Amino acid sequence: MIHQRPGTKPVVRSTGPRGCTVSGSDADVPSVHTGPSHRRKDATLPDIADVRHNGRAPVFGHAIQPQAAVMTDQDSEVVRTEIAQIIEALESGRYKRVRKKLRHMHPAKIASLIEAIHPEQRVALWQQVDSIHESRILIHLEPELARILKRDSKEAVTALDESGDDRRHGKSTQTGDVIDALNRGKLKRVSRTLRDMHPAKVAGLLESLPPKERSAAWSMVETDRASKVLPYLHGETCASLALDMDHEDLVAAAQRLDLDDLVDLIQALPDEQGRGLLRAAGGRHREKIESMLSYPEDSAGGLMNTDHIAVRPDVRLEAVLRYLRVVESLPVQTDKLMVVDRKGLYRGVLDLGTLVTAPSGRRVQDVMNTALSAIPVSLPADDVAHLFQDHDLISAPVVDDQQRLLGRITVDDVVDLIRDSSDKAIMQLAGLDQEADMFAPVLTSSRRRALWLAINLVTAFAAAWVIGLFQSTLERVVALAVLMPIVASMGGIAGSQTLTLVVRGMALGMVQDKNARALLAKEGGIALINGMLWAVVVASLAFAWFGDWQIGAVIGAAILINLLVAACAGLAVPLLLERVGVDPALAGGVILTTVTDMVGFFAFLGLASIVL
Repeated sequence: MIHQRPGTKPVVRSTGPRGCTVSGSDADVPSVHTGPSHRRKDATLPDIADVRHNGRAPVFGHAIQPQAAVMTDQDSEVVRTEIAQIIEALESGRYKRVRKKLRHMHPAKIASLIEAIHPEQRVALWQQVDSIHESRILIHLEPELARILKRDSKEAVTALDESGDDRRHGKSTQTGDVIDALNRGKLKRVSRTLRDMHPAKVAGLLESLPPKERSAAWSMVETDRASKVLPYLHGETCASLALDMDHEDLVAAAQRLDLDDLVDLIQALPDEQGRGLLRAAGGRHREKIESMLSYPEDSAGGLMNTDHIAVRPDVRLEAVLRYLRVVESLPVQTDKLMVVDRKGLYRGVLDLGTLVTAPSGRRVQDVMNTALSAIPVSLPADDVAHLFQDHDLISAPVVDDQQRLLGRITVDDVVDLIRDSSDKAIMQLAGLDQEADMFAPVLTSSRRRALWLAINLVTAFAAAWVIGLFQSTLERVVALAVLMPIVASMGGIAGSQTLTLVVRGMALGMVQDKNARALLAKEGGIALINGMLWAVVVASLAFAWFGDWQIGAVIGAAILINLLVAACAGLAVPLLLERVGVDPALAGGVILTTVTDMVGFFAFLGLASIVL
């Protein structure tokens, strides 16, 4: 993670006692040029005495010094421009820009501005005032207006407390509360709600809001908080909210991101905006970012972060301890230090527990752990997750082909990977993208789903073609049309059970060609037993319904055949898809359903044509 001591500038690489280095810092992310500082005036500002709103002149007798009458035309134009900018920002929902301007204004000037604008805009502007500055502004306002605005602030706090009590008693939802507050213009209440929430909860709330309310709520999140919220957002939502930010705010938020989260943000943004963040980074830092961007997202390199502390094997433990005291803080999820030689080649790890308990006079090479193998940078991400799960790792080193230490992977990133993989599997069952925004534009969502519907339409026509082959039989025996769905449904369910088991086993590395035959025998046995059982049950029900034992025998035999075929297809389909490079979790269900429908209809109607 990124570390910076208060009052110091970010650094890329610090050196302490001989042989100790720390990599990864705020310098790994774009720097922000804030420009010249803005000084606040101590005296009450002469202000907009000559500015009129709706044909009337505002009254600021208590907020204007005698020299206010000496304003030049140029000063008045500047004031008008400033008012226009603030009003435009309010109307467009750019509340963050409004708050930024208010922070550089004297309380008396803010009071004058509040009195100058339209009453409806006045309330919206007051909602953007920081709570700690409210009292200093209220003393400059007319008593009646000050009383109204003060009451508005109290109502916001009371409503926030009441909504919290309602949520604790199951009477309300945070999403509903925020939407209601936004629609009623209670922006201060929304701001306080978001401020008190964990960044992950804020991200979940934002993704559950419709686009208009989401944009308004996002404008309530300060830049420093935005940097903590962005990593928890899914791809499309993250990109859209990042693009809603001013470029300066986006760069400032990126500056606070961990390097791996910054890389994820750049990948989520359109190319032009992503290149803008890259240009904002320094040369060496840009090289690190570009290096991480070169690795596939689903590889160890895509999960890797460069923040780590490395020590050489010939250094004494007391020197390492002194160095850590100089550094003052460790990267998050640090349970071990990396050990590298003078060429940067990975040699092992030094556990923090060992560092603390071993005699300080011993050298690192005497107590370091060489049993932990480094993760190759090209290792698939799923295999990385299995390594962390099997070995209960908190962090692990990542190396290139020459065993040169590149960075490390931490357990929090692996947890995110597992969660994303689970979301992906669920969404792929319906042909959807887990990174898609729940409130994406209608045309965009329609276009994405159209392809999946087209594929299913083809499979439906294939099943209909099989039924059409036996049209004459169906016309002669109407009962067959009633019983057909039973055969297809039983086969589909049985096949999906086998398919789910096999796909999970393939994901965990448990199902391979070598044990596929044994698994087929087991699934075939299950299908045979269940097929015979349910064939008897369905045949009996069909006989009781239609009074024809031949119909019962036909449907019973068709169910047995379809369940046996479904078991075989449930194993064969994912294995074949993996060989041709298609994700079995994505396409397996569609193909299996087609197979069981066609086989079930063919067996049922074919036997009926022969027997009946």
